[in-house]
Amino acid sequence: MEILGYIAAIFIGLVLGLIGGGGSILTIPVLVYLLNVEPVLATAYSLFIVGTTSLFGTVAYMRKGLVSYKTAVIFAIPAFTAVFSTRKFIIPAIPDTLLSIGSFELTKGLFLMLVFAVLMVLASISMIKNNRPEVEGEEITYNYPRIFIQGIIVGVLTGLVGAGGGFLIIPALVLLARLPMKLAVGTSLLIIAANSLIGFTGDIMEMNIEWLFILKFSFFTVIGIFTGSYLSKFIEGKKLKPAFGWFVLTMGIYIIAKELYRSL
Repeated sequence: MEILGYIAAIFIGLVLGLIGGGGSILTIPVLVYLLNVEPVLATAYSLFIVGTTSLFGTVAYMRKGLVSYKTAVIFAIPAFTAVFSTRKFIIPAIPDTLLSIGSFELTKGLFLMLVFAVLMVLASISMIKNNRPEVEGEEITYNYPRIFIQGIIVGVLTGLVGAGGGFLIIPALVLLARLPMKLAVGTSLLIIAANSLIGFTGDIMEMNIEWLFILKFSFFTVIGIFTGSYLSKFIEGKKLKPAFGWFVLTMGIYIIAKELYRSL
């Protein structure tokens, strides 16, 4: 299973490199189901892995001039605050058992996995629709209140489930800041990298981190993202998104069914 986990790590990076998002949402299932990492700890590991991988992916976009630093700052400030606060204060404050009805027990780990699975379903719908508008050539404008609120929402979700939130960030940048799609993808990767790594700092003192493990996993995801970035020259990521969306939808439904069945 460990070998499968590292093969999946390459696939996670590959998807990020090909379509600019979505791959990180597979990190939690891989860590939990293939590598047997406890769910709460898996959310912390995912933040580091997603952040590191996205940071390497950002470099390629920076070289092409496809990162809007002003937009990243406007979006990221509330997101930084939200993700760090969520990891530092909210996650530790969630009780080990939230609800108990008969034989059913809603544990902290189950709660986070269910929230994550719902997020996967929402992400899959976004990818299946694949209807984000292209706005090439339009002037970049900023809807500050909406961008601020979106940053907080993405930050909290990133902090809770350890996913980068690219499926929320990219539409926000396209619709609220009117960024062209390629510029939105590069800017999104920068925001994801900063959000995730800053959120991870909130876990360093709270959890027992196996550094060798997450560095090894991150190494394979970075290989994947560079491979995906290269293949993107020959494969149009837009065509892959709906197919990957159906895969994510299936995974999300599977996780919900599996976790609820296991808890009964």
